[in-house]
Amino acid sequence: MSSDIEIARKANMEPIMDIGTKLDIPFKALRPFGHFKAKLSPTWLQNQSNKKNAKLILVTAINPTPAGEGKTTTSVGLNDGLNAIGKKSIVCLREPSLGPCFGMKGGAAGGGYAQVVPMEDINLHFTGDFHAITSAHNLLSAMIDNHIYWGNKQEIDPRRVTWKRVLDMNDRALRNIVVSLGGVSNGFPRESGFDITVASEIMAIFCLSENLEDLEKRLGDIIIGYRKDKSPVFCRDIGADGAMTVLLKEALQPNLVQTLENNPAFIHGGPFANIAHGCNSVVATRAGLKLGDFVITEAGFGADLGAEKFLNIKCRKANLKPDAVVIVATIRALKMNGGIPKDQLSKENVDALERGSVNLLRHIENIKKFNLPVIVGINHFVSDTDKEVEKLLDIVSSSGSEAIVCKHWSDGSEGTKQLAQKVVDICDSNAADFQPLYKDDLPLIDKIKCVATEIYRAADISADKKIINQLNDWEKAGYRNLPICMAKTQYSFSVDPNLLGAPEGHTIPIREVRLSAGAGFIVVICGDIMTMPGLPSVPAAEKIHIDKENLVQGLF
Repeated sequence: MSSDIEIARKANMEPIMDIGTKLDIPFKALRPFGHFKAKLSPTWLQNQSNKKNAKLILVTAINPTPAGEGKTTTSVGLNDGLNAIGKKSIVCLREPSLGPCFGMKGGAAGGGYAQVVPMEDINLHFTGDFHAITSAHNLLSAMIDNHIYWGNKQEIDPRRVTWKRVLDMNDRALRNIVVSLGGVSNGFPRESGFDITVASEIMAIFCLSENLEDLEKRLGDIIIGYRKDKSPVFCRDIGADGAMTVLLKEALQPNLVQTLENNPAFIHGGPFANIAHGCNSVVATRAGLKLGDFVITEAGFGADLGAEKFLNIKCRKANLKPDAVVIVATIRALKMNGGIPKDQLSKENVDALERGSVNLLRHIENIKKFNLPVIVGINHFVSDTDKEVEKLLDIVSSSGSEAIVCKHWSDGSEGTKQLAQKVVDICDSNAADFQPLYKDDLPLIDKIKCVATEIYRAADISADKKIINQLNDWEKAGYRNLPICMAKTQYSFSVDPNLLGAPEGHTIPIREVRLSAGAGFIVVICGDIMTMPGLPSVPAAEKIHIDKENLVQGLF
C-alpha cells in the first residue's frame, strides 16, 4: 500500500468553495488560502447561532503506545462513514505542531485512506495560526522585559516573572535560559526559558475563547508574574492585551479543509493534552454544531487525559453536551499493554491481548462515570488475527459495551459504515445524560483528588504544604470555581510511563501547580512533565526533504 503522503498527493481534492457549499456556506463567508483551504467569517458564523445543534461525538483512545492507536485516523474515518450513510457530518480536529512533526510523529493529519488534505500544508505552516500565537506570546514576553527596563511602574519582581517565551519546535537546549545579558543597555538579567507553542497559555485561551471580545478579556487576565509583595501582575497591567488580540484576529477564524472523500473538516487550534486541555477550538466546534447533523471531534492522548479534560474543562466552559464517546483501541497496543515488546506484536497472542485489555476496560468504566454511552472502535491492522479480533469483541461485550472492527485506514468510509450506523443509533436513543466529574464549587485540592482517585484509580495524592497553601491562596483570590488541568505522563494511569495496563492503588505526586487565569483553569503538574520537548535520537526531520520533482517527502 502507498504511504500516507503518496495517498494524500493522489487525492482528487475539490475547490474549497465547493466544500463550503456542502455546508451552505456562501462564498462571501469564506476567505480562501489558495484553492483548498479557507477561513470562515466570524460575522457570518455569529448569524447561525440560533440554529439547532448537531450531535456531538467525542473520539478518544486507550493510553498511547509506540504500537499506535489512531484517534485522528478514526475520527476522519468515522466522519467519512457518516457521510457515506447519508448524514451531514463534520470532523473538528487540532492543528499539528511543527515540533512533533519534525520529532517523533512526522505528521498528524490521519493516515491511509482516512486523512485530511492538503496533508503537507496542514502539517507544516497551514494558515499561520501557530505563528500568530507564537508572535502574540513573545510580544508579551518582550513587553514584560521592556516594562522592567523603562522604570517598572508595576513594580514587577524580576525574580517572580512567570511568563516565558515559546517556539513551535522541540528544542531541549532552550528549556532554561538567562535573558538580558550584555550590559546595562540590554536590561536586567534574569532566568527564563522557552516552552513549545502548544504549551502556551495563549494557545489554551485561543481554543477556549468564544469571540474576539472574549479573547481580549482572557488575554488581559493572564498573570505574567508577581510583585515583591506577591500580588499578581496581569497582562492588561502593562497594556499588551490589545496588540496581542490584533495579532490573533485572523487566526481565531476556523480553518475549513476536506477529507480524502471530500467531506468537510475544521482544523483549528492545538493545545498540549498534558499542560493544557488538548482539544480543538470552541469556535470551530460550535461552527460544526451549527452547520451539520453530526460533529466528530477528538481529544489528545488517552481518555484519562484528553477525554477527561474535554469533558471537565472544554464542555464545562463552552456548555457543550456530548451525545456519545468512541474509544479507539488497537489489538497491537493492547498486546503491548499485556507485556509484549513492539517487535513481537505481529505474532498472534490472545493471552497478552486479554491481559492488556484491562487498559481499555478501565477507560470504558471512566467514561461511563460522565453518564455517556461508549462504543469501542477497533482500529484494524493487517496483522490482527481472527482469534484476536473475536477475543476482543467478547471482552468488550462482557463489560456491557460494544466493539466494532474498523478498516478505514485501508478502505476509507467503507471500513467505518458499521461504526457510523452504531453512532447514529446511540444518538437516536438519547442515552447521554452528561455530567462533569466534579462540581464547580468543590475545593481545588478535592478536585485534584477526585480526578486522581476516580480516573487514575490512585489511592491518594501527595502534595507538600507549599502547594496546599498556594491552592488556598488562589481560592481566597476568587479562583476556587476553576476546573483543574492535570499534567502527567500520557502513557500510564500512574505517573510512571512504564506502568502499563490498569494500575491502581498508587500515589499521584503533585510537583507544582500553576494558575492559568486567562485560560480559566489550574494546571496541576504530576511527576516529570516537560513543557518544551526534545527531539528523539533519530528525529523525523532527518527523513523529510524535497525530491527532484520538487515534492515534499518524509511526512507520514
